[in-house]
Parts: sequence; structure tokens; C-alpha cells
Amino acid sequence: MYKRILLKLSGEALKGNASTIIDPETVKAIARQIKEVYDLGIEIGIVVGGGNIWRGKIGEELGMERAQADYMGMLATIMNGLSVQDALEGMGVPTRCMTALPIDSVAEPYIRRKAIRHLEKGRVCIFAGGLGSPYFSTDTACVLRATEIGAEVVLMAKNGTEGIYDCDPKTNPNAHLYEELTFNEILAKGLAVMDSTAASLCRDNKLPLVVFNMNHTGNIVKVVKGEKIGTTVKVK
Repeated sequence: MYKRILLKLSGEALKGNASTIIDPETVKAIARQIKEVYDLGIEIGIVVGGGNIWRGKIGEELGMERAQADYMGMLATIMNGLSVQDALEGMGVPTRCMTALPIDSVAEPYIRRKAIRHLEKGRVCIFAGGLGSPYFSTDTACVLRATEIGAEVVLMAKNGTEGIYDCDPKTNPNAHLYEELTFNEILAKGLAVMDSTAASLCRDNKLPLVVFNMNHTGNIVKVVKGEKIGTTVKVK
């Protein structure tokens, strides 16, 4: 259904049910699902969050300067990105980890045209380090990178959540799961699937979004093939 996608992975998804911040077996299981998509000939960009290690918002609540806390969060996404890269390459999938923060010893600097070239050569690109600037979430980084590389869709893989609800399903068992929405509805209803900047970017660039539960094995492939899973967010 798609030729080029941008997959957003939450940092929490990398720890699974383990007590450690990153569970190697969980990361390998995620990598196997990504490899299934790669084997279909689809070009894949990946953005990984850092919530399993650090969140800038938490640092701010603890009294840290917001910018400093956000930079720590960017470093967390780089650690997660490297773990995903290692798992994919262990399965024979060629990858490039590119960061918005200069950290040349472990990853390439992000250059848009170079990233597109990697994708065209059949390499999975992992975009880490957020946008390299504080005050922006990995959701915003995800949408911006998707727009820059010409991705046809953003696939937002959630950890144990089936899609977008009208309220938190963890606290309200009667929460309603939306099958389809528009970005205007997300913004108007204040739904907490992504921040308003990211949602506005998707809407303005006519970039569809699919939110689904990645804990069900094979869901990523199913979404790519066009099966109705989770919540689809359309421009109109």
C-alpha cells in the first residue's frame, strides 16, 4: 500500500515488561516486525522516543532548566536508536542511524538528501536526537522527518494501546476507540495522541497517520498492507 513510511516507536515499547530501561528480547521482537516490512520492499524511516530513559518534562518538574532537560531527552533517543539499529543489523537489515545532535563517533549527522539516498539504496534510516533543539517533542520530529523524506504515512506504534480514544482507557474502561478521525478533530477535541504542533504539521502537509498497538505481532505489516487496525487519521 505504501512505498515509503515513517514508523514512530515509543521509548516505553523498548522495555516491554522488563525492569530494565531497554529489554534486548523486546527490541529484537520489534526488529523482526520491522524486517517483515523491509522484506516487502518498503522504504522505512524510524523515529524512537526516549520516555523509557528520560523525559524533558519530568526534568522540568524536578526544577531543571527546560532546555537542559530536553537535551538529556535527545540523548535518550539516541541510545534507543542505537539499540534498534543493532537489533536490525543482527538480522541482516542494513541501517543508518542519523542524529540531529552532532555525535559523529556513533551516528551520522542528519542531512535530508543523504537520508533520502540511504532509503533509495534500501537502508532503514533511524532518526535520533529529536530535532536537535529543545522545546520540541519526538512527535514533532517524527512528522517533520516524514515530510522531509517524502513518506506517504506516519505509523505511530503504541505500547499496549489499540489506537486513539476519547479518554484514557487505562483509567476509564468505557473509553471509546475511534476508528477514523481528522486532524482538525484531534486539535478541537484536545486528544492526547500527539502534541498540537505535530498534528498541525500533519494536517498542513496532508500527511495521514495510523495509530495502532504494536504489541500484537504482525500489526506493522498488517497496517502497511492496508488492513483496518487501530485509528486512521485523515486530513479531511
